[in-house]
Amino acid sequence: MRLALNQKVAILLHGGIQSRLGKTGLSLLRYSEAPLVAVIDIECAGKNLTELTGIQRDVPIVASVADALQFQPQVLVIGIAPKGGMIPDDYWHELKDALKAGMSIVNGLHTPLANIPELKTLLKPGQVIWDVRKEPSNLGIAQALARTLPCRRVLTVGTDMSVGKMSTSLELHWACRLRGWRSKFLATGQTGLMLEGDGVPLDAVRVDYAAGAVEGVVMRYGKNYDILHIEGQGSLLHPGSTATLPLIRGSQPTQMILVHRAGQTEVIEGVPIPPFNRSH
Repeated sequence: MRLALNQKVAILLHGGIQSRLGKTGLSLLRYSEAPLVAVIDIECAGKNLTELTGIQRDVPIVASVADALQFQPQVLVIGIAPKGGMIPDDYWHELKDALKAGMSIVNGLHTPLANIPELKTLLKPGQVIWDVRKEPSNLGIAQALARTLPCRRVLTVGTDMSVGKMSTSLELHWACRLRGWRSKFLATGQTGLMLEGDGVPLDAVRVDYAAGAVEGVVMRYGKNYDILHIEGQGSLLHPGSTATLPLIRGSQPTQMILVHRAGQTEVIEGVPIPPFNRSH
């Protein structure tokens, strides 16, 4: 499943246009082929998106879902990615307004919405709530099967979170296709799944099955492509990150690309990023 290309989309992005919290919405604005008709951010309403972000896309910024209705959106995407993946308190009335207006909702946060009675009662025929972060069924334990594949498996890893691992994988995927390679991007996070559809929401998978979930999706596509670009998650260095090791074990990468935010020296206070020229 991916974000539909034939439905008008509004992105709910309060406080996200000019902060790292907005990485999901900003990535959709940069990469999505869906018709994006409005960005909702009360802090930036009325301003120019390109001037604020550098993204070359002419999409109006409005203050609320109610203000976005003039552009006739059919889908509302929650565009922020806060720590812990919880929905902010001031988002709930916007979600209800969207459902009352006949819109479907795409939710990439950890808080599931599809089974909340108060929201379900607002759904009309044709409306859906897609909780992207949902563990797939029939998962197994990884067995290093990906090492038997003939394709290249390129995994992005990061010194920190939110440094551009998905963007790097997407850009390399498209560059490979321009060169005539049979290339496939495999998403492992909510934004990548909205954009491309194929993959696994890794941080929704129980840790014992995480490497197996990655292995399963790599094995599904590895025999039909020259190169797989596997979207990285988490951080090699951040003490709160658990995602990188299952990705390495599950994909058995032939290459890894390190993604780093230029000038950053710590992941959190007291946890430094070692100098790249330091040898051991």
